Amino acid sequence: METYYKPSDLPKFAQIGDDAPELAKKFFDYYGAVFEPGELSEREKSLIALAVAHAIQCPYCIDSYTQSCLEKGSNKAEMTEAIHVATAIRGGASLIHGLQMRNIADKISL
Repeated sequence: METYYKPSDLPKFAQIGDDAPELAKKFFDYYGAVFEPGELSEREKSLIALAVAHAIQCPYCIDSYTQSCLEKGSNKAEMTEAIHVATAIRGGASLIHGLQMRNIADKISL
């Protein structure tokens, strides 16, 4: 089945800078610095990235950070828990915006 998402595109990520090399260099330098160990370990950062990848629904990121988490010593239980955290935050964010609907509905109903 043909889809827009092609796993074979992931290794081509660097090509995104072919027509804007200065910007790509800045992005990739920043990206690399973000994932260096600091207050958080590389493993913790990969778990965060995996959770965010699910929240923003990026299949390329899900593939990449699943591999990264496994390489850095995470297991499927930890990875699943991280995804549940992202799901809870995303669900809560959707629900809290229900107050916006209620405020507008109350205003219009006056």
